[in-house]
Amino acid sequence: MAWIVALLVAAGAALVIQNLLMVQITSTVSTVLITLLVNSAVGFVILLGLLLGRSGLAGIGEMFGALRYWSVLPGVLGSFFVFASICGYQRLGAAATISVLIASQLVVGLGVDAVRSGGVAVSSVVGVVLLVGGAWLVASR
Repeated sequence: MAWIVALLVAAGAALVIQNLLMVQITSTVSTVLITLLVNSAVGFVILLGLLLGRSGLAGIGEMFGALRYWSVLPGVLGSFFVFASICGYQRLGAAATISVLIASQLVVGLGVDAVRSGGVAVSSVVGVVLLVGGAWLVASR
């Protein structure tokens, strides 16, 4: 359990660093689309290399076999998230952007958990209210 928490903490820190670097890249090019494309291309090359190293060309065949009409949605949503994050970092700053993103993720996540399990604990709702209130305080400066 502790290693998962450590992994999530590292991923959270990496996301802040990634967004700061992407804001820097965006300030040197004509459009945020270039930054998004570079980010996606690097991820594609790394993941393709890992897949080929693990499964060879059979992995590519399996990937194409797993494609469904809705398979593009995670990529679209992920690109939207990165685009929104860059815009937020540029216009609101890191803390405000992160607080709004986390609060919105928590609200939706709690809703998903409530639907899946048929309810949520009162303490979870209180936690969400506190986090949303804190996000509002951070974002409203």
